[in-house]
Amino acid sequence: MSDTATGGKTPVDFWFDPLCPWAWMTSRWVLEVEKVRDIEVRWHIMSLAVLNEPKLDELPDGYRQLMTTDAWAPVRVVTAAWQKHGDDVLGPLYTALGTRIHNNGEGPTVEAVAGALADVGLPADLIDYADQENFEFDAELRASHKEGIEKVGQDVGTPVIAVPGADGEQIAFFGPVVTPAPKGEDAARLWDGTLAVASVPGFYEIKRSRTAGPDFSNL
Repeated sequence: MSDTATGGKTPVDFWFDPLCPWAWMTSRWVLEVEKVRDIEVRWHIMSLAVLNEPKLDELPDGYRQLMTTDAWAPVRVVTAAWQKHGDDVLGPLYTALGTRIHNNGEGPTVEAVAGALADVGLPADLIDYADQENFEFDAELRASHKEGIEKVGQDVGTPVIAVPGADGEQIAFFGPVVTPAPKGEDAARLWDGTLAVASVPGFYEIKRSRTAGPDFSNL
């Protein structure tokens, strides 16, 4: 993967699972940053289902059920769209999926995924990849997931972003986890802060307990 984006823009590599509401919030923030800073977002797929495979027995029953069933359909369809139609479909399809799954409250249903495909003009038969038995592009999904996780470490979830550090090498983080998604100069300040901590050798983490859930009201 090249560390330079087109047109001299700062590259931001973003790994997402369309199921994750926190990744959705962060993705809307980074798209807002594109309006106020000279960056280019490059979208990549990761999977909460893959991430949680080694620890399924430790998960609460409801979350374990989600990770073994509903979590697969959206990410498999996105992976198939990516493999068949190229990198450029990832951002628009993620936006369509996230709007339906999160903003509209449709959840990760087959109907929501089919609607998102229609929203962006992708072939309807891509929905066939939502089938639990259709593993055609799982190797590509797992490779994309592995690339993101190897940059940031195993003890995280989504989102993962990678930005240039002080020496130009990529520094990857889980997050930023934020709600609601900042707009305008608030988005820019959070971006500037992200670059600032990435520029400090040895910086790893700032964290506090979450006191609010994802707020989709301004998306």
